[in-house]
Amino acid sequence: MFPRPLLPLLSCSLLAACVSAGPDYAAPRPALPASWQAAATPQGASLVHWWRGFHDDTLNALIDTALAQSPDLRSARARLRESRASLGVARAAQWPGLSQDNSARRTESAGAGSAADSYSVGFDASWEIDLFGGTRRSVEAARATLEASEAGVSDAWLTLSAEVARVYLDLRTQQARLAIARSNLASLEETHRLIRWREQAGLASSLDALQATSTLETARARIPALEAAIETALDRLTVLCGAPRTEIAGRTAHLSALPAAPAEVAVPLPAELIRQRPDLRAAERRLAAASASVGVASAALYPSLQLSGTLALSSGGLDTLFRPASLGSSLLAGLSTPLLDGGRLRRTVDVRNAQLEQALISYEKTVAQALADVESALVSLDRSGTRLRNLAAAAESASLAAGLARDRYTAGLIDYATLQDTLRSELSASDASASAQGEQLAAAVALYKALGGGFDMPGPGKETGTP
Repeated sequence: MFPRPLLPLLSCSLLAACVSAGPDYAAPRPALPASWQAAATPQGASLVHWWRGFHDDTLNALIDTALAQSPDLRSARARLRESRASLGVARAAQWPGLSQDNSARRTESAGAGSAADSYSVGFDASWEIDLFGGTRRSVEAARATLEASEAGVSDAWLTLSAEVARVYLDLRTQQARLAIARSNLASLEETHRLIRWREQAGLASSLDALQATSTLETARARIPALEAAIETALDRLTVLCGAPRTEIAGRTAHLSALPAAPAEVAVPLPAELIRQRPDLRAAERRLAAASASVGVASAALYPSLQLSGTLALSSGGLDTLFRPASLGSSLLAGLSTPLLDGGRLRRTVDVRNAQLEQALISYEKTVAQALADVESALVSLDRSGTRLRNLAAAAESASLAAGLARDRYTAGLIDYATLQDTLRSELSASDASASAQGEQLAAAVALYKALGGGFDMPGPGKETGTP
């Protein structure tokens, strides 16, 4: 039974148990459009593990490697563990603290020539009653921070997988362009030999030979730039995947056809985007943490109640230490109220309110950016598809025209200037078609990222360590 002097204080603590200083958080409801302005397909390829829709085994393997070894993802997981530990610290403050103290003392008096021994074994307990919810708000802030960290891991997953896909598909695009450039170079070398033969036979002028040489060397000069772009992409993949460069180069050395972008993508409604994009979930949870932090600062303005007690055995000899007569106890209740602090506590509340306002603005900006990302990606994917179809048709026609021009030039029916223009058009159209295919793939990746696709997202409090 509690001592009578403490009953009023305990009654006050019980009445205040349901009181929490600061604002009660309510998730914002941003104004969202009912649908997308750009055309969107409600059904299509799944957003979960979206990169598998490209049907490229090398891409799948690279993303698996990156998710297992990427430094960025390991850092995000470390931040998650930090947030989880911080929540444990905040929760621990809700409970009493208990410490155990043992001591032995020997006191000697020089004048009297005597000595006295004393021994004690005791337990000290202390508990700060959460009168105005400061501790509860601390737990609330820590929990929201943990959930923001969980969403941060998901966002790191999404960003990493999208970047690996983007760089890999760019690598494949540069490889395709390099193959086109080398094929064109081989064709020009054959044409150059033909013109040299015709010049020696008196069937072509020196001007034709010089023009053929210029065209040949110009085509040869395109190759180093494409090779450099491939090396740069390999370096970037090495960093993203956290794997040796030789391993990445070995996986991507075999030239294969560029994968096709998925024909349809399942695009959720704008209202569903708020739940699906991890950066939006993280921003909303950071807003909740900022709101709870206002409550923590506000609670510091009010009185705090501290209970402490001691239970100890003390005696002048070890043989009598554990007898009932050696037992002593004390119980103390203290009420502390801030009076003069130069306005520090109130300014702290102002600081937290300003941080809450910043978190709200950041959330609103993140929502606006997310909507813009989706609209832009939808338009880019649609326009890049149209451009690719046009350029593919142009490349096919240019290739047929180049073959016909070679035959006509060999037969002496056209001059070299006409052949040269036709060959340049063939290279330009083929290269533009390959580049357009790469742009369409990049647009598809951008759309998947904008939609927040990638993984089966875990709920709050679940371990976020594997896709």
